Amino acid sequence: MCPAQSKLLRRGRFSEPGRLYLLTTITHQRIPLFHDFHLARQVVRQLRLSDHNQDCRSLAWVVMPDHLHWLVELKEVTLSTLMRRFKSRTGIALRRAGVRHKPIWQAGYQDHALRREESVVHVARYIVANPMRAGLVDSVREYPHWDAVWL
Repeated sequence: MCPAQSKLLRRGRFSEPGRLYLLTTITHQRIPLFHDFHLARQVVRQLRLSDHNQDCRSLAWVVMPDHLHWLVELKEVTLSTLMRRFKSRTGIALRRAGVRHKPIWQAGYQDHALRREESVVHVARYIVANPMRAGLVDSVREYPHWDAVWL
């Protein structure tokens, strides 16, 4: 993604504590780093650390080979702070694990603030069903890199 497109993603972005957001971020040049089980688990650790640090409450997420979908309830940080911290920590962890690609992530991310009429469970199901839609597995139970608070 070029810098001009990254700026377009930020236009109109508003961070509201307590609001639910669907976040999507993509690896640089869509390199499928997370086909590697151990690298995907590094990302999972950093998602959980975001909860532990009280930046957000993760409701559902899936780590796909070249991107991440993450449904969060935002705490007292901005979306950009949450994503900057997450991307920085995952970059450090993945480089320690031997990844030499720089950068790890594409600039920017996509966010969607859920509206009141949107079903949170429906959005979570959409997220965790990504591996099936991508043809990676026949059942979500076969895919190891997802979670949802309802399970």
